[in-house]
Amino acid sequence: MSSDHAPTRGKPIDIPIRQEGGSQADPEASSCASGEPYALMVLGDSMLPEFEAGEVIVVEPEGLAKDGSYVIAYLHWVEQEDERHIFRQLVRHPEGWMLKPLNPLYPNIPIDSVESVVKGVVVQKKKPGRRRSMKSYV
Repeated sequence: MSSDHAPTRGKPIDIPIRQEGGSQADPEASSCASGEPYALMVLGDSMLPEFEAGEVIVVEPEGLAKDGSYVIAYLHWVEQEDERHIFRQLVRHPEGWMLKPLNPLYPNIPIDSVESVVKGVVVQKKKPGRRRSMKSYV
């Protein structure tokens, strides 16, 4: 195994996330600023126990992704003709970068390029209807 793929020690690697330019073909999508944070609701159990279904996460589209960050990634599986956004933890392994679910019932997903896959970094979570149940990840 070459040392090129060995995890770095010490200071975490910050990877800036840049969004591609907005399309003029969809005026509705281009009316929103691509760099503004947005909220999503957690669905499913792949990120248990840290994130429960129904919790709201705040995503920073131009945040810095690093080893251990919770991210929104866009994946395209050619062989399955499937593409979707997915919520996972970004983890660096000796084999390279992976999108890791916190629930061990789901598989890790290896990725080639963090910059082309990660579309935002989770900076906060909140349980709906509970004022004191907020947690930040920055």
